[in-house]
Amino acid sequence: MSVHELRPKAGEVTEKITINLGVVDLGQIDLLVQEGFYSNRTDLIRTAIRNQLAVHAEVVKETVARKTYVLGLQHLSRRDLEAVQASGQQLRIQVLGLASIADDVPPELARATIDSIVVLGALQASPAIKAALADRIR
Repeated sequence: MSVHELRPKAGEVTEKITINLGVVDLGQIDLLVQEGFYSNRTDLIRTAIRNQLAVHAEVVKETVARKTYVLGLQHLSRRDLEAVQASGQQLRIQVLGLASIADDVPPELARATIDSIVVLGALQASPAIKAALADRIR
């Protein structure tokens, strides 16, 4: 199983979110963009989110350690899961970031080797894997 750094890199997987803003807040954002403080609305929103994450970084760090989350990317290959199956164990996957399961993993192997999945971020897996693990994804 591989674990990678959390910080976004060029070309990294992103997730789209939708937020509702009041017209006054939106107008202020547009004003700051118009005045050149930010290149666009998304730039301001990403900056604001990163600033808030920095404010709460210690809480995140402590919680990740306490709940034993993998921070960043955890990729599970077919080989990884076959090794887990050979050992007779099951995985409890906890990721803050991105968890991915390789496309060549059969649903039966995933079910035999994954006891539970908790992902704060995104889970990338085939629809068949997600369906096989639906009762184990929290």
